Amino acid sequence: MNWLEKTKLIKHRLLPSRYGWFGDYKNWNDARIQSNGYDEQKILEKVKKATIKVKSGEAEYERDSVLFDKIEYSWPLLTSLMWIAAKKKGSLSVIDFGGSLGSSYFQNKKFLDGLENIRWSIIEQSNFVDIGQQHIQDPVLQFFFSIEECITSLGIPDILLISCTLPYLEQPYEFMKELKRYKIPYLIIDNTPFNFRNQDRLTIQKIHPSIYPASYPCWFLDYDKVKLTIGNEYSILYEYQNELYIYLDGHKVQYQGIMALLK
Repeated sequence: MNWLEKTKLIKHRLLPSRYGWFGDYKNWNDARIQSNGYDEQKILEKVKKATIKVKSGEAEYERDSVLFDKIEYSWPLLTSLMWIAAKKKGSLSVIDFGGSLGSSYFQNKKFLDGLENIRWSIIEQSNFVDIGQQHIQDPVLQFFFSIEECITSLGIPDILLISCTLPYLEQPYEFMKELKRYKIPYLIIDNTPFNFRNQDRLTIQKIHPSIYPASYPCWFLDYDKVKLTIGNEYSILYEYQNELYIYLDGHKVQYQGIMALLK
């Protein structure tokens, strides 16, 4: 499969088919029951193998376990990271919540390596953390089971990065409300699809089997409601659109991002 074909699959720029985002469910449990789920161990093993290839230099870039021979940057994210690092005189500490085995870190590593001091900490599910600590971790990239554990070990970071993770949390608003207690100076929500209507919508995402066979609940959150929720503790500095997009009920949904500063 060539790079263009992989890109089309990973972005789900597909004609109406069995794959994509479907339904409008009342609650997470209803959506979960209607989902087929996924083979967690097989997916993790596939992500692990792909990430190790990127780390060793055998591949350029990994996303959702798919390898690419060219890095697709989120330029607004990279710009934000470098801007904050400049304000910190070449130092940067990031908590990457839901960061898999380091997709965003390795995506931006060529630029991050130019900083005087960089620390990248990933918060993930326990099985990802175990694999990360055993096979991926190094003095810069580390893995933790919770934000609390990371802060206890390393102190408060400069940035909390949430890249395309909110849609897969059962209670995303409760999570955002909890962020205030960590007092992390900068918040970046990157590469996230929101509903085209001003309301939350809970769907089931059906993954193309060329990536991995799976289906699970996925939110399309109300963008204004998300801004209002984080706005209680953070001032929004910058809003942007990513290059990625999908289609939901025939409507083009552009992935978006927010950079915010603790009040």
